[in-house]
Amino acid sequence: MKHANGSIEVICGSMFSGKTDELIRRLRRAAIARQKIQVFKPAIDVRYAVEKVTSHAGTEFDAIPVEKAADIHTHLDKDTTVVAIDEAQFFNNEIIAITDELAARGLRVLVAGLDTDFRSEPFGPMPALMAKAEQVDKLQAICMVCGEPACRTQRLVNGKPARYDDPVVIVGAAEMYEARCRAHHEVPCAAHCVQD
Repeated sequence: MKHANGSIEVICGSMFSGKTDELIRRLRRAAIARQKIQVFKPAIDVRYAVEKVTSHAGTEFDAIPVEKAADIHTHLDKDTTVVAIDEAQFFNNEIIAITDELAARGLRVLVAGLDTDFRSEPFGPMPALMAKAEQVDKLQAICMVCGEPACRTQRLVNGKPARYDDPVVIVGAAEMYEARCRAHHEVPCAAHCVQD
């Protein structure tokens, strides 16, 4: 069943905020409505299962891993009405035009991803996807230090906060990341920085 209008919905937030659980919840509702669904994820994300999107809580949905955003067109079936993209922050900016084009064709496009990286800076194409979306839901996790709502992702290296100049993309889960509130999120200056 085709949608009257296409749309883009973005589900974002820090790690452990429930983004993939919310994406899967919406996919299950679309399946109940007999929509033709296809789910895509970046091939770099092999944390749980290669051909599934899996939340940290263990819920999962079948997915097609793709190396780059353009590969979505290669795998897209003609009768698909709902396209979901998990971990969208790992794609380059090509994903912005692709989601726009799919929505213009009348598809419902669901996008989930981290809105900020471990430094608390905008992550990849996510800001543009959020700006173009009809609906944006920013979820919060729970700070692992104080228990307050958390909107930041803390990367840990040997139990200590990662430095600002560490690589932005390192795929991992609870062994190297925590959710933190603004007050408890730490990003030490790079080794060459001059401290005031």
